[in-house]
Amino acid sequence: MISYLYIAQIIVAVALILVTLLQVKGGGLGGIFGQADTVYRTKRGVEKTLFQFTIALVVIFVVLSIVSLRLYKAV
Repeated sequence: MISYLYIAQIIVAVALILVTLLQVKGGGLGGIFGQADTVYRTKRGVEKTLFQFTIALVVIFVVLSIVSLRLYKAV
């Protein structure tokens, strides 16, 4: 049972790394051409979905970690 939790935790960790790498960061090349970097913009579309998916993966990872720790200490 606990080995399944470890495998699930590894899969969630890899998915979390991939989703984090897919997210857009910074302003890109806009700063080179004089675009202001301090412009506030909201997340829309795919960017918002990736952000929410990242939060969900973090919650799942933490829950799996706590459950596997509890089961390991019970054995």
